[in-house]
Amino acid sequence: QLVQQPAGQAAAAAAAADGGAPDTAGSSIDAAVQPPHRHAAHAHENNIAGPGRGDEWGEFLHLPDQKFFDFNEICEEIKRETDRVTGKNKGISRKPINLKIFSPAVLNLTLVDLPGMTKVSVGDQPIDIEDQIRGMCLSFISNPNAIILAVTAGNQDLANSDALKLAKEADPEGERTIGVLTKLDLMDPGTDASELLQNRVIPLRRGYVGVVNRGQRDIDDGASIASALKKEQQFFKTHPAYRNMLNRCTTPTLARMLNQILMHHIRDCLPDIKNRITGMTIDIAQEIEALGVPTDSMNAGHLGGILLSLLSNYAANFHNAVEGKGSSADGIEMNELYGGARISYIFTEIFGRSLMTMNPFDGLSDDDIRTAICNANGTRLSLFVPEIRWARQHLPPPVCNPPAIPRAWNLGP
Repeated sequence: QLVQQPAGQAAAAAAAADGGAPDTAGSSIDAAVQPPHRHAAHAHENNIAGPGRGDEWGEFLHLPDQKFFDFNEICEEIKRETDRVTGKNKGISRKPINLKIFSPAVLNLTLVDLPGMTKVSVGDQPIDIEDQIRGMCLSFISNPNAIILAVTAGNQDLANSDALKLAKEADPEGERTIGVLTKLDLMDPGTDASELLQNRVIPLRRGYVGVVNRGQRDIDDGASIASALKKEQQFFKTHPAYRNMLNRCTTPTLARMLNQILMHHIRDCLPDIKNRITGMTIDIAQEIEALGVPTDSMNAGHLGGILLSLLSNYAANFHNAVEGKGSSADGIEMNELYGGARISYIFTEIFGRSLMTMNPFDGLSDDDIRTAICNANGTRLSLFVPEIRWARQHLPPPVCNPPAIPRAWNLGP
């Protein structure tokens, strides 16, 4: 069972189960029922007492316009949807069955039922069924806003619990893990789980809670959840080892504990939520202000003024971007060069590096250079090489034969 805590507004919790999961008693419960195992399809059972209760009903996400007022009908619909999604031979699927239960007798919690760990594949299950279920469970319980309910049978060695092992991987510090001990009524005579419930064997920060669920015979006989809860309460009150630790026993105790964790988490998250909402409000207000006033009812004169204003703003923003005064709406751009910095980089780095790879004397011989200097000097003698010739070096150099220069001064016949 997984009960998710609020990550902002939503609340929930999570549970990794060895086998059966505890029934939670407690205004509405959102249950996403995972169908990997056919027998896990009805782990969320009821909180609906039976037919005829008009103030309690269930709704499925795949049947949005239909309400179920009988818990038995809800169980049958879960089985039908499980068969439709996974087949009738113990197939598995990551697709959840979403069930919402409305009742004045339940607490506001969102639960995700996870399958028990399977070692050997049967039926249509793949060979790597263990790895697939393990990955599925970790994908849910790795959420830091999730409370992990590590469900383990009380009549088994707690050191061999797959649920606790998996929970420790996702929550090494144990800050969001609750141990749930089931089948305490099936323990051998003379033995009990008092040491486990007192958190002395494998300590968890949030401790352990003992529950007694309906057995298979009770389910086959149609025993209601209400009668099962009364039977559970009677068991713990009369048991000599558990009657003095009722604050760590029964399903209602577990439900109240989860609800308290939920309330505390919401209280801790409220300041952060308020800050984020305030920041979003400011951003939206700035965006609306930047868009300006609506133009639907404006005449042509006003529209012309708005267009001129837009062009002026665009020119100002472009100038600021080039000058480095405002590169983005969030301030100075930190991820890449922007505006004038980008232009400067292109000229100084890319263009400059390209120029350095060019040989300025490519295609020019010494005679060509000498001829260009002579032509640039004209009749004057020059100490420095004139630059005007090289400023037009992209033009084909004129043919100049140095021996013809003396003949230019020969004005006679």
